[in-house]
Amino acid sequence: VGFFFAEHPYSHLIDTVKDGTIKFFNPQKLNDPRYDKLPLSIRVMLEATIRNCDGVYTKEEDVQNILDWQQQQNKAEVPFSPARVLLQDFTGIPAMVDLAAMRDAVAKHGVDPSLVNPKCPTDLIVDHSLQIDFSKCAIQNAPNPGGGDGAHHSQGGSHCGGQRGSCSKSACSDPPASPGRPPASVQQIENTPLLCPFHLKPVSETETALKNQEMELIRNKERLQFFKWCSKAFKNVNVVPPDVGAVHQVNLEYLSRVVQLSDGFIYPDSVVGTDSHTTMINGLGILGWGVGGIESEAVMLGQPVSLTLPQVVGCKLVGSINPLTTSIDIVLGITKHLRQAGIAGKFVEFFGPGVSQLSAPDRTTIANMCPEYNATVSFFPVDQVTLKHFKKTNFTQEKLELLESYMKAVKLFRSYEDPSEDPEYSEVIEINLSSMVPYVSGPKRPQDRVAVGDMKEDFQSCLDEKVGFKGFHISKEKQEIRVPFLHCGQEYQLAHGSVVIAAVISCTNNCNPSVMLTAGLLAKKAVEAGLVVKPYIRTSLAPGSGMVTHYLSTSGVLPYFNQLGFEVIGYGCATCVGNTAPLPEAVVDAIKQGDLVACGVLSGNRHFEGRLCDCVRANYLASPPLVVAYAIAGTVGIDFEKEPLGVTSEGKEVFLRDIWPSREEVQQTEEDTVISSIFKELRGRMKKGNTFWSNIECSDSVVFPWDPKSTYIRSPSFFSRLSKELPQPQSIENAHALLFLGDKVTTDHISPAGSIARVSAAAKYLLSKRLTPREFNSYGARRGNDAVMTRGTFASIKLCNRFMGKPGPKTLHIPSGQTMDVFEAAERYQRDGIPLIILAGKDYGSGNSRDWVAKGPYLMGVRAVIAESFEKLHKNQLVGMGIMPLQFLPGQNADSLELNGKERFTISLPDTLSPRQQLSVQTSQGNSFAVTALFDSDMEVLFFRHGGLLRYVARTLL
Repeated sequence: VGFFFAEHPYSHLIDTVKDGTIKFFNPQKLNDPRYDKLPLSIRVMLEATIRNCDGVYTKEEDVQNILDWQQQQNKAEVPFSPARVLLQDFTGIPAMVDLAAMRDAVAKHGVDPSLVNPKCPTDLIVDHSLQIDFSKCAIQNAPNPGGGDGAHHSQGGSHCGGQRGSCSKSACSDPPASPGRPPASVQQIENTPLLCPFHLKPVSETETALKNQEMELIRNKERLQFFKWCSKAFKNVNVVPPDVGAVHQVNLEYLSRVVQLSDGFIYPDSVVGTDSHTTMINGLGILGWGVGGIESEAVMLGQPVSLTLPQVVGCKLVGSINPLTTSIDIVLGITKHLRQAGIAGKFVEFFGPGVSQLSAPDRTTIANMCPEYNATVSFFPVDQVTLKHFKKTNFTQEKLELLESYMKAVKLFRSYEDPSEDPEYSEVIEINLSSMVPYVSGPKRPQDRVAVGDMKEDFQSCLDEKVGFKGFHISKEKQEIRVPFLHCGQEYQLAHGSVVIAAVISCTNNCNPSVMLTAGLLAKKAVEAGLVVKPYIRTSLAPGSGMVTHYLSTSGVLPYFNQLGFEVIGYGCATCVGNTAPLPEAVVDAIKQGDLVACGVLSGNRHFEGRLCDCVRANYLASPPLVVAYAIAGTVGIDFEKEPLGVTSEGKEVFLRDIWPSREEVQQTEEDTVISSIFKELRGRMKKGNTFWSNIECSDSVVFPWDPKSTYIRSPSFFSRLSKELPQPQSIENAHALLFLGDKVTTDHISPAGSIARVSAAAKYLLSKRLTPREFNSYGARRGNDAVMTRGTFASIKLCNRFMGKPGPKTLHIPSGQTMDVFEAAERYQRDGIPLIILAGKDYGSGNSRDWVAKGPYLMGVRAVIAESFEKLHKNQLVGMGIMPLQFLPGQNADSLELNGKERFTISLPDTLSPRQQLSVQTSQGNSFAVTALFDSDMEVLFFRHGGLLRYVARTLL
């Protein structure tokens, strides 16, 4: 919003809210009936296109194409300028290094380097640095909100509090629950960073966590110093320091705005991010998706994202949610429907009366599952549920009122109950929420799902069937056996289907707060109704983190868990991996005496036969509230609809429906306890800051003081020999093929990721810098060093180069006939002044986008890639780095043209290039063939002529 608005082509659309003090572009003033029919996600794109219409990157023609979405979807290329960019540190550091190098380049030409800044507000979250170097049992099983692996299993001799033997492995046995046992001392665990997992008492000194943080600082000192400099030197850059949270959570809980205010204008919040979890933000009505490193740099530097106007699938949710169905059931059910619908690359937008039944966390979880069903985004427009959620976060009442009035003024606010507001979609998929019934999985494999309503009948069939994945083959005369036994002086009976282990676990597939709160509220209502869990059942509660314990405590349900025998046993893997204390001897004897198929029920993720306990043959995975329900019933052979859970001491029958909490009750508790406490904690961490971060010293200089000894941060050579004048297009003459590749070469083949192999070109470089292999770290951590990343390009052991007889990171140096590392061959070609190309087959560059997929080949000297077809995102990256993407004509490829890859190639460029122009390729063998230059727009041609986006921006400043 930086125009002189009298000249803005859409200045007549400017309107005001809040007594005329805040302006906005109102698309409704176009008086175009097509606007009311647009999906709301497309309306967000339209508003951004109107507001940013400058006649250069964004034109009036683009606005008309979006308005004409019904006709132009899947056809027109349109620009989208998001409100902000989201970076995490692995993918963010190359972008910031490039900007720092650009400052150097313009300064050499006498231009003020402080002019180089992101034009688009950019948040960088440092969240990928922490590793676990030091560990004790208290650390391995402790609350772990900041990353790393908190699910190791302690080995013998581990201890807590620094006192050997104070908490030995032998203390792991879980004593039998008894009604008189006092509740564990965990009911007020707020901001307690570490707990002894066995005694449930705070560790006296958090020295292990401090040591890990110290190692994080030492290992990543150069990177953190660079980030600190960026936070000071660049405008429009906000760096969130280490130990605050993961990028997608910080985005949801701290950075999300729904609307943005800038220069007196209000407009919808939107974001592109370099993290795949960016899609989560669509659950809050904020349009956003993940992009590659070069795309994010382009947006930072003021370029819009270019995309084909997407099809939008309307996902209509109808029906009422089954009272016993949890959020996990709904999320997985919707994911399954959408996966089967074939919606790859499309937008999904939810509507219909069923949407109002989903909480904000439910929506963000569904939006986060986009990669599972291959959609670009899953958009939930803002409604009253969204507003209610933000009341518990960082929004003031004044901002909420402004947000609501603006969103209603531009028709971006939804009332899902009013079908007259429904837009027109490319297609509509209807999902009936009533059809989503709760399931359990078992009795031996997680893929064997059983609807809870069919559980009694299914277990009976398991007894009848032959021994196999589901069957136990119990003869009819033995199926009705009852075995009496004494426990704590009282007589009980066991039968087939009796529950003897019940474990509530929240570490993985049941970490959603709503399901744990449902279980807690169910326990509360059960206790109040006078129900109990039989004392011989081995019950346990293993929260995935201290935050779970905290919200169970603050919501007041933890004491009721305790009264039913579900006491917190610690933080770590227990029942899932068979770490269950022995069952009472009388129970084991009764099971053996009757050859009973006894049952375990748990909300974890592992339940194979005999895994929980060798005498428990049937095990079921269930949601936490169903674990509690089956524990109270004492058997899996129950029809919850027709049979009572239990009978009170007064003889009253209590059914599951009598004590199951309503979704409204669960959602209200979640908003009041979980959401508010999470935001309070995050704001506290942001305000308090990080001691290590605060103590990091960095330069105050306008240009970055590069350390020539650094192996993490290095100034790349993208701007070498940068001239003020735009050079004429240079033909590629007598180039050699660096690689001769086949079909489906992925970004994993091209771009380095993961550990650095000890025999690689990157390893040789680091060894020359006197680093030991232990100090190599990873390609991800060294993305700020172009010397490492270029040497890692095409370093995949799975690379299939047709010059070689087997997969590996090798190629043929054609002039000498020698086999060498790809980087070493490229280096030799560059030394001899020989330009390079790559020959490839279909779908070149498919897979996840990485910033070095195009940067690496560029620095190797690759001038063009000739392929049968390209992944579009990678094609855009090549153009952004000044590499020509050239496509064989239809029906042609290297084999049909009888190319062996060892020829010399000359590609002639005309003085004036145009999009989709055909070019001629001459070979040293005397034949020639035509290729299509895959430039989709005049802007892409301009980027290529400048030598890529970065050089274009730098030259613009010059």
